[in-house]
Amino acid sequence: MKSLKRNQVIIFVIALMLVSAGYLSYTANNDANTIQTSSELNATLEYAGIGDAKLVNSNGVVDTNTVNENNIANEQLENTENKNVETNNKDNVLETNAKEIEEYFSSSKLTRDTMYSQMIETYEKILENQNIASDQKTIAQTEIKNINDCKNKIMICENLIKTKGISDSVIFINGDSISVVVRAEKLEQDQIAQIQNIIAREIQAEISNIHISNK
Repeated sequence: MKSLKRNQVIIFVIALMLVSAGYLSYTANNDANTIQTSSELNATLEYAGIGDAKLVNSNGVVDTNTVNENNIANEQLENTENKNVETNNKDNVLETNAKEIEEYFSSSKLTRDTMYSQMIETYEKILENQNIASDQKTIAQTEIKNINDCKNKIMICENLIKTKGISDSVIFINGDSISVVVRAEKLEQDQIAQIQNIIAREIQAEISNIHISNK
C-alpha cells in the first residue's frame, strides 16, 4: 500500500511539472507575438509619419511633393494659356486696326477719284451739247484739263511720299488748301519737311497752306 501511494505521488508531481512546462511555453509564445506585433506597429507608424512626406490610406501612398509639383505645373500652364489669350487678343486688335486704316486710305482715294470722274463727265456732257455756247465749251475744256492735271500731280506726290518711307498717303485739294494724310504711327519733323517740299514743288502750293496729319 505504501509503495502504491508513493507511485501516485510521483505521477502527480510529473504531471504537475508537464502542465507547468506547457504553461510557460504558451506564455513565452504570446509574449513573442506581442513583441513582434508592437514592432510591426511601430514600423508602420514610422512609415506613415516620416517628414510628413507620405500619407497612408486605403487608396495607397500619396506623395505630397508630387502633388505640389502638379499644382505648380497646372498654374504655369494656366498662366501660359492666359498669356496666349492676351497675345491673341492684342494681335486681333492690331490686325483689325490695320485693316481699318488700309480701308480708310483705299476708300478715301476711291471717293476722291470718283468725284473727279463725275466732274469730268459733267464737263464732257457740256461739250457734247449742241445748245451750249462755244465760250462755255471752252471753259469746260479748260476745267477738264485742270482736273486731269490735278489728278496727275496728286499721283506723283503720293508716289514720291512713299519713297520717303511712308507706306501710304492720300491728298485732298480744296482750292488753295491742301490736306495730306499719311499712314504712320508717328511723324518726325524731317518727314514733315520732306512732304511739304514735295507738295510745294509738284502742286505749286504755299507751305502755309499744306496741312499734314497721320493715321
